[in-house]
Amino acid sequence: MSDVLEKNVRDIFNEEKWTRAAISNYSINNFNELDTLIKEAKRDHHLDELKELSDAHLAHNKTSITALYISSMIALSKQMLDDSALVTLITLFINNHRMQIVEYLCEKVLEESESKFALRTLANCYKDSDSAEQKAKIYGIWERLVRIDYEEADIPKLLAEYYIQLNEKETDKEKEKTNTEKAIDYYKKALYRSINRHSYSAVKEVWARLVELVPQEIDFFYHVQRKITDHLGAERSVTCMQDLYKYYKKEAEEEIKKQQQEHPTAKDLSSKAIEDLNTAIDILKLILSTDDKDHWARKEIVECFRARYSSHTQLEEYIKDSNLAQDWRNIFEAIDDFEKHIAFDKGNFVFHRTWGVGRIAKVNNDELTIDFAKKRGHTMSLKMGITALQTLNKNHIWVLKSIMKGSELTAKVKADPEWALKTVIRSFDNNCDFKRIKHELVPSLLTTSEWTNWSTKARKIVKENPEFGINPANIDFYTVHTRPISLDEKLSNEFKAQKNFFERVGIIFNIMENGDTESDGFQDMFNYFESFLKAFSQVNEQVMAAYLVVSKLTTAMPHLSAAKHHNFAELFAQIENPAAVYLGIENKELRSAYLRNIKNLVPDWSDQYVRLFPVVLSTEILTPLLEEYPEKVKELAATCYKDYKEYREAVVWLFKNAQEEPWFKELHIDYEHQMIVLIHILDITYREIASRRNTTENRKINKQIHTILFGKDALLENFILEHDEDAVTRLYTLVSDIKDLDSPIKMQLRNRILEKYKNFKFFDEVEKTVTGRGLIVTSKMLDEKKRELQRLIEVEIPRNSKEVGFALSLGDLRENSEYKAAKEEQNRLNNTVSRLQEELERAQVFDPTTITTTRVGFGTVVELEKPSTCEKETYTILGPWESDPSNGIISYMSPLGTNLLNHKPGETLSFTVSEEEKTYKILNITAAVL
Repeated sequence: MSDVLEKNVRDIFNEEKWTRAAISNYSINNFNELDTLIKEAKRDHHLDELKELSDAHLAHNKTSITALYISSMIALSKQMLDDSALVTLITLFINNHRMQIVEYLCEKVLEESESKFALRTLANCYKDSDSAEQKAKIYGIWERLVRIDYEEADIPKLLAEYYIQLNEKETDKEKEKTNTEKAIDYYKKALYRSINRHSYSAVKEVWARLVELVPQEIDFFYHVQRKITDHLGAERSVTCMQDLYKYYKKEAEEEIKKQQQEHPTAKDLSSKAIEDLNTAIDILKLILSTDDKDHWARKEIVECFRARYSSHTQLEEYIKDSNLAQDWRNIFEAIDDFEKHIAFDKGNFVFHRTWGVGRIAKVNNDELTIDFAKKRGHTMSLKMGITALQTLNKNHIWVLKSIMKGSELTAKVKADPEWALKTVIRSFDNNCDFKRIKHELVPSLLTTSEWTNWSTKARKIVKENPEFGINPANIDFYTVHTRPISLDEKLSNEFKAQKNFFERVGIIFNIMENGDTESDGFQDMFNYFESFLKAFSQVNEQVMAAYLVVSKLTTAMPHLSAAKHHNFAELFAQIENPAAVYLGIENKELRSAYLRNIKNLVPDWSDQYVRLFPVVLSTEILTPLLEEYPEKVKELAATCYKDYKEYREAVVWLFKNAQEEPWFKELHIDYEHQMIVLIHILDITYREIASRRNTTENRKINKQIHTILFGKDALLENFILEHDEDAVTRLYTLVSDIKDLDSPIKMQLRNRILEKYKNFKFFDEVEKTVTGRGLIVTSKMLDEKKRELQRLIEVEIPRNSKEVGFALSLGDLRENSEYKAAKEEQNRLNNTVSRLQEELERAQVFDPTTITTTRVGFGTVVELEKPSTCEKETYTILGPWESDPSNGIISYMSPLGTNLLNHKPGETLSFTVSEEEKTYKILNITAAVL
């Protein structure tokens, strides 16, 4: 800190102390002057020193207004968690009834960040104000407070009531709808928070209001009921559910009454009445699961069943048989018996594993008559039916397949994927995965190719449509909701069902960008990541990622105020393998945050970056190192090329990305040496792929080098052609030795070399192989000869042996022509086998990459001209096995072939073949197609 600034600050402190300035003398202008001082310190990068000076002064003068203000404002600007100076400062002015200053300070604080203390204080100021305008501001402050204080339960309720009251005078339907939605949202917040505070009276009150406003959100009420049970006890959750039950029972009764008035002859209930009664029954089952002796609930469920199945011909008999109304019978056993029996009635659908889907034609006491597609009028006892049959809803996919024309159902499935999804999912207890959906649709309704396109659309629907949700117990299974759910609710369910840690990271980031970050569900997600930092035995990728997630969220939303368990440097110091942690973090954004934190918070970050580079391979690592430690980067690159077997990926990355960088050029790594290193790595990867070592990694590196050397830029070919024969020899020899490199690549490179160096000698020239004892053959002909030998040994010789044996059985070998013919064939076969075996031992498979068109050799097509007659002849030079003179194919071992070998285009040669003088001029040489 400059001497002038320090002197000014000390003068301010001393003046305050010496004059004993009364708190009543402070005005807003005094704080504006202090702001100027803070700005000056910030401009000169002396904020930390200024805060230290203020804190030191406060150690001896705890109520110094100037020191408290300076310290608290700097803490706010740095988003420090300690707000004790701020609280002390504002409290001093509250106690002295300087409310104008209090409001000013609170507003000043809120310009920097959301503060519970400042918001509550400001709300109290507005509440106590005589101004109607000030009082009206309280609701906006309350909304901000509710967003950051997840424990506050009373204010959300007050806000909900405020929005309900606004609707009493509202005439605009859109605004009325918006107000209602806000009221519902605040009531829900109040409900959740009241549960957490164990305030049952508040829970009961808010629950009742929500039953009035959103009774149709049955999933929400079931969820809250479970929370009430966990926090306040099962008995109290039952009391709440009774209110919800009464609503649905009343709705069902009114719907039935209305239906009777409008359609007095109708026997079947409307879908709304059925839905309301089903919900009422489900609620009663839940109540009875808490207390199966609840006489009221038992009586009510019997009444609901009577209303629900009022048109069933066997209703009263089934109630009687199941003892549903008898208190001595276990209620759930009675319900199970009743529901099994009641499903069997005339017109209902059933499924048999052998006969398929059928429809009940008649119920006569304990006998069922069922019409199956291939077995009409089949009868069985009700007892057998309960055991052997599965009852089906009329909208079950199996039923639709049996009653609709296949073409019509297929057309509907294709035209309306949403309907098809809902139908299949609901057919299987409203819990179904895509494997099951495919099983139901393919191939009966969709072909495999049609499924591919259809399922893409379907997956998009279940992801985006709010009527579809995830089964919280299994991420792969989908459900259909009776009402659309919000994005936040959908993602919250997905978060609960998702077991993969980094998939959960993606979900919370999605909500952060697109959802409601003020919901209690979001807070639960945040708590999940924070829990990783509360207790762990070893810092791994999940612990580190959890820290990075919490840091990101609290930076963007300071109101989340996570507990300060650890800092990054402490966690990083406990990591055994930083590179493994980096690779384990499966989120790109978190990986970058991990690297940034190492750079900013780890003292030996440069050494850590050097160790990380071979894994990270990014300018995120190199750029900071080059700025501060360029020599370390040079040393790192040199090491990578020296120990290229260990740093293969790093070598490839440097070749592609650092080639033209000034710092890399200063290393003076010869370009030919770089090429040689890449060729060596290519060879290593081929060999390791063949031996199945690190196959995925090696294939990736192999493909990269292949593209560099032999891709469209043809770097290796161009480099070779630009250098002398010594360099050509060195590089081509290395390439030629790579066993698994494609033959056409070697051939292309070879021919390009010969175009430039006509007399270039290759170490693998054909003539070297023909001078020995070997027999040059094509791989195709070698396979053919092997098959021929196998046929002779396994088929022809055994068959001939039988013929010889048969001939012997005929007697008198002197006049036995069959025997003589068989023996001659035996000798021929044995000689052929011996010859083939000898030739196969000598056979050397010709490598097509060694074909050269600069001279006549194996695998070439030579065009000749007789100078005397200008007559042209064309021959393909192959081996004796491939020889076919009538089609212009001659052996390199034939007299003509031997005389043509090694001669070049343009040469005229004369020689004697079979005592005939021949003269030819070689016009052209091309490569044969082998």
